[in-house]
Amino acid sequence: MPTAGRPPRWFLREPLPDARARVFLLPYSGCGASMYRHWPSEYQGVNFVPVQLPGRENRLRERPFETYQELGHVLSEVLKPHLDVPYTLFGHCSAALAAYETAVQAVGRGSRPPQRLFVSSEVAPQDGPYGRHLQMDDEELAEELRGLIVQLGGNPLPTFVGMTLGVLRGDIEVNRRYHLADPPKLPCPITAIGWSGDVGMEPERMTGWAACGEMDQVVFDGGHYGFIKGPENLLRLLTDGVTADRPSTGPAGGRSEEAC
Repeated sequence: MPTAGRPPRWFLREPLPDARARVFLLPYSGCGASMYRHWPSEYQGVNFVPVQLPGRENRLRERPFETYQELGHVLSEVLKPHLDVPYTLFGHCSAALAAYETAVQAVGRGSRPPQRLFVSSEVAPQDGPYGRHLQMDDEELAEELRGLIVQLGGNPLPTFVGMTLGVLRGDIEVNRRYHLADPPKLPCPITAIGWSGDVGMEPERMTGWAACGEMDQVVFDGGHYGFIKGPENLLRLLTDGVTADRPSTGPAGGRSEEAC
């Protein structure tokens, strides 16, 4: 939960007041909002807003959330003033579960529902916990972090890796505890995004999202980190989804072979 005193900064860049729609981007395990620094703040009039969670980067001193339900409860309230235009949530890997839970809580509060929920490289709540990170020891996780930092264009300094490792380990435990045998069904459609070269999450494992709402699926070329730099085809998919009255990316299980 946020600490007392100075108001927490939930966004690295404030939502644009004149946007025609917004896409809220949730960071995945061990990462902060800066993982979306390569993404544009605006694309075709749609505002892309990276969300900063407590316990990381400029909010490092704050206690991180211990469950996705707790996160969704708080974040759905934080986002409420910014839901004056159509919006969607995007989460990759574990952040997909956080995005889903935030959507569930927002709908439960009577807030405007998302136009569509976008979940990337993650199984549905009833099919988890699942993922190769769940079985990794600290050295294996540290190696993953070093690779991710390089992908983001940074320098994997030992002190930074060590500091981030604790955040990652805590996030993995949150993931490990999250399982919903009968997940709430959202009133908005869900697009499950798979990546053809993602060895840790084969796209066919994502079909369970159909239990959470009307679902379709696209598969982009690329690996697990294919989303990092905000590829054009992904930006276009999110933009089309948040601006359409009843967006559709094709039939369930459909594929898109656009290169990332």
